[in-house]
Amino acid sequence: MHKVTLDYAKRQDELDELSNYRNQFHIPKDKNGNELIYMTGNSLGLQPKQTKTYIDQELEDWANLGVEGHTEAKNPWLPYHESLTESMANVVGAKPVEVVTMNTLTANLHFMMVSFYKPTKTRYKIIIESDAFPSDKYAVESQLRHHGFDDKEGLILWKPRKNEELLHHEDLEAILKKHGSEVALVMIGGVNYYTGQYFDLKRITKLGHKHGCIVGFDCAHGAGNVELNLHDSGADFAVWCTYKYLNSGPGSLAGCFVHERHAYNKDLNRFTGWWSHNKQTRFNMRHEFDVLPGAEGWQLSNPPILSMAAIKASLDIFNEVGIKRLTDKSKKLTGYFELLLKQLGEDTIKIITPENPENRGCQLSIQVLNADKVLHDKLTETGVISDWREPDVIRCAPTPLYNSFQDVYHMVDKLKKILNEKN
Repeated sequence: MHKVTLDYAKRQDELDELSNYRNQFHIPKDKNGNELIYMTGNSLGLQPKQTKTYIDQELEDWANLGVEGHTEAKNPWLPYHESLTESMANVVGAKPVEVVTMNTLTANLHFMMVSFYKPTKTRYKIIIESDAFPSDKYAVESQLRHHGFDDKEGLILWKPRKNEELLHHEDLEAILKKHGSEVALVMIGGVNYYTGQYFDLKRITKLGHKHGCIVGFDCAHGAGNVELNLHDSGADFAVWCTYKYLNSGPGSLAGCFVHERHAYNKDLNRFTGWWSHNKQTRFNMRHEFDVLPGAEGWQLSNPPILSMAAIKASLDIFNEVGIKRLTDKSKKLTGYFELLLKQLGEDTIKIITPENPENRGCQLSIQVLNADKVLHDKLTETGVISDWREPDVIRCAPTPLYNSFQDVYHMVDKLKKILNEKN
């Protein structure tokens, strides 16, 4: 059976042991009730059907129990965040003591930098990717300013080579060889939002530590997408959001990783609140601050239960599937997507995401020759929900939990027809 046919895509869906999980998600529909081809799990994941049940349970307990829900709810609210920890740790490849669900992504990044960005007069610079997600850039620039440094002079950008999109680890090595003694923090996006390039976290961490730098990662585009193996990477810290591949809903809570070697260091500078205080004496109210060990020691406030219920609904699915099976399917699905796109011709399509499946997740970033946003708008009109990023990239993420091989086939077929109209 030829791979570029619809019959082949249907056969792959029949063979896919995870195909039934699609039925556990709400797939958006057009005005005629036809399912859209949703390719933007890298921006906002779809809603699991069980999310409503999970949130309704908390609303019901709130209605019936009021404040007693903190201890008497079906899922008591006081320790609710703890019910997410093990599943979240499995998703990001960490130990439970290293992970906590709290705040939002950029807030967590700032809290991590309060503890781990410790500039001196001679060692204060921060390395990020030249095309890091804007929020990361704004955050590190503001930290430089906060500590009294020039935010342009104190920022070192890891850039791609001329006429290239992807970054080379050797170039980061060269930067650190030259500036290592001036660098306090290496803070890289684990998977680059624009190109979809998945960096070698362990290699970057070893390199940074070799030069005496703290190393952290923004894993917003990695959590639930690739096997991050954060503990084994040796990174000092990492942060991520849960509304992309982890399907927790718009603006939902984020996750935070602090490596085990920092777990019991009470001397680390940090911003604190009552939820980072010893659980046994937290409600005594008049005890001196006694920080919790592990990542929980960075919490400030009691958890927002309704948001956590949505996270739990998705994590329970991840727990059932397992990140290994998920990434195995992801490689097949994205590989098939790549194959079909290449059939359109290299003079028409350029995929800027790495070809090696080990260096990417499910996202492919596509450049179409001489195209502008009009092409993306036309694609949207045909029922494909993808993502346009200036100046000329369409980001598509066939997400393994709910996208199918047929989704991929139909998306490329629609793109092909639009391109043929132009010619």
